[in-house]
Amino acid sequence: MANEATLHKDTPLWGGGRQPLGVSYGKQMMWFFLLSDALSFSGFLTAMGLYRFKYEETWPVAENVFTHFPFIHGDAPLLFVALMTFILILSSVTMVMAVNAGHHMNRKGVILWLGLTIVGGFFFLGSQAWEWYHFITGDKGAVKMEDSTVLYFSDMEGKIVTLHELVDGTPGVHGEHYYFTTEQVREAFAANESVTLRNPGKTKETYSRKEALSMMSTAEVVQGANMHENEYGNVLFADFFFFVTGFHGTHVFSGVILNIIIFINVIMGTYDKRGHYEMIEKVGLYWHFVDLVWVFVFTFFYLV
Repeated sequence: MANEATLHKDTPLWGGGRQPLGVSYGKQMMWFFLLSDALSFSGFLTAMGLYRFKYEETWPVAENVFTHFPFIHGDAPLLFVALMTFILILSSVTMVMAVNAGHHMNRKGVILWLGLTIVGGFFFLGSQAWEWYHFITGDKGAVKMEDSTVLYFSDMEGKIVTLHELVDGTPGVHGEHYYFTTEQVREAFAANESVTLRNPGKTKETYSRKEALSMMSTAEVVQGANMHENEYGNVLFADFFFFVTGFHGTHVFSGVILNIIIFINVIMGTYDKRGHYEMIEKVGLYWHFVDLVWVFVFTFFYLV
């Protein structure tokens, strides 16, 4: 009967000098970093969730905010965000292929798949910049009350009416940004009896025409979003949008830079000289983490 202190092959169980996890120091440190980073993102998303439920009536619905898609006229709720998500996930697949090629010491394969990963990263960053631009400039417009509450214009059923529809009577060109003064909006609202005000939250609570007219006497027009005001609703929504997506975008940008550095090293034959492509795997761990975080951001920020 084998000794309890030995393995099946008579290898001392507590002999020392063995890696406890069977991975290199570099990989272990990458995992430690990713764990700490995961805790940071968890804290941000948790805080956003708490404020969302606290201000449910004034918290914007994402499908009313992110409606733009290039070259498509009319609203396309969350379609562009879904495309961004698909491209980022696809880049994770190409990174898997790059790591696999590295395991087989296939330099041409690494160059191909890592290059496609870099292209996917740049596409995501460009798409995020495009989304930020439309979010900041705004396209629907709203009014802010004296207590800083933001309300949409809507018909009596709760359907949102844009400032362009209210003032000019036409929807305007989708994606174009029009600016109107508070006086123009007040006059147009007073003249249009089919329009009222509503909360931006999921309840779509509308006010009576009489209440809305009274509220409009002191309301100010809000167009676009920044850290101080937000045409889509509660300003905390804009604050979290800029911080969470910006923090994630910084990670994607860092990942793209790292991938470019590794890509250059691959072309120069650095890892062939070392005899292994472990660096590809380390950067791949980071890239997969960035992709996974975006899945949670997409789910909890845009969908829920």
